[in-house]
Parts: sequence; structure tokens; C-alpha cells
Amino acid sequence: MIVTDRPDVTDASTVVPRGSLLGENGATFTRDRGKSMLDGPQSMLRLGVATRTEFRLGVPNYVADLQSGPDSRGFGDMSVGFKEQLGPLPGGVELAVIAGLSLPTGAHGVSSGGYDPFIKLPWSLELSRSWSIGGMVSLFWLTEEDRRNPTWQPAFYIERQITKSWDVFLEYAADYPAHGEPRPILHTGTAYRITPRNQLDLHIGVGLSRAAPAVFVGIGYSFLIDHVMPVGIR
Repeated sequence: MIVTDRPDVTDASTVVPRGSLLGENGATFTRDRGKSMLDGPQSMLRLGVATRTEFRLGVPNYVADLQSGPDSRGFGDMSVGFKEQLGPLPGGVELAVIAGLSLPTGAHGVSSGGYDPFIKLPWSLELSRSWSIGGMVSLFWLTEEDRRNPTWQPAFYIERQITKSWDVFLEYAADYPAHGEPRPILHTGTAYRITPRNQLDLHIGVGLSRAAPAVFVGIGYSFLIDHVMPVGIR
């Protein structure tokens, strides 16, 4: 069955099955300090290359300021990375580590202009057949205004499975940059699996500080394709 990173901030703590390809896509409208932004397709391609390892390719995302000219629109940076599944650990905790690098492939005014590494540690725990919790601790070495701005990002969620195919979540996440104000958000959403390999999602969030976006809303579609590559690697 399809298990995606989206629509919450917290990534999945498990990897894509070996030999399978998972494509995640979406679009988000954001209202931030008087500006209206639209970005998409937010595509992430995840390929299972071994039993506990996946390759990750973040496709450049198109970002548009709906109230400004063409100079504030364009494709952002692409990213590459790997996820290694470490769990399940004692107590049933699932844990993974994601390491990646953002490459300065985007347009001027959208790209960071630097090679920005990041690391994430997503985890999850099933409390019952219907309830689960999880979270993620991430560190990004971002390039902003030609200097490094290390940013710590914690996230925590609680999830309720309504039916076998439908779940909802409530999440808190925040960016804590070394230079700048914290950007906490409260986030909720839902995912519905149309089939075991196709998923729709909807999510909405609000900012909890002046530096965070005032409000954002997004939709998404994800798909899983099995047997796209040989499965001889273990």
C-alpha cells in the first residue's frame, strides 16, 4: 500500500518497497505578509533501491508571486538524497534517516544560489489500530543572502485512521533559523487512498508568529508503480 511523505511536514519513517517508484505531487497557495504565492508541482520521486534504502529526487518547484511581475516567478532548486530505514526499534518505533543536498539549479530570485545539505530523522509509533504519533527532527544548512543560515526544524503529529483508506492528522512544526525569527505553524489535513497505489490529499495550516506564513492550503496526488527496476539488490 502507498505510504507518502506528504501532506504533513513530517516525512514517512519507512522506505519505498525495493524496485518500486513513488511519485508525490501537489500545489500550495500561501498568504504571507500581504503576498499571495502559488507553488507546484512539489514533485518528489522516491525509488526503492534496496530493502531498506530509497533514492530521492526533488524535482524543481515553480514558485509564483501572484501580485508581482515575472522577476518573482520561476523554478526553484532540485535536490537529491537517500533515505535509510533503521526501524522498527524496540517498542515498535519506526525510525529513518534522510540525507540530501539541494543544488542551485533554480531561477534568480527563487534559487538559494548555494549547495545546501540537509539531514532529517523521521519517526513514528502506532498507539492502536486507529491512532499513531510521529515526528521529525531536521537540520538544514541553508544559503540566504550569500551566507549560511543553519535552520533546525522539529515537527510532531498525531494521526487518526478513519477507515482503511482514509486518515487525518494534526501537526505542529517550526523553523528555528540561526539568523531570523522562529516560524511555527499549526497544520492539519487528510489523505485518501483511491486505490492501494493512488492517493489524494488536502491540507491547511496557519502561522503562529509574525515570521510564519499567515495561512496556506494545498492539494496533492501521489502514485506508486511496482517493478520499475530489477530487485536483485538486497
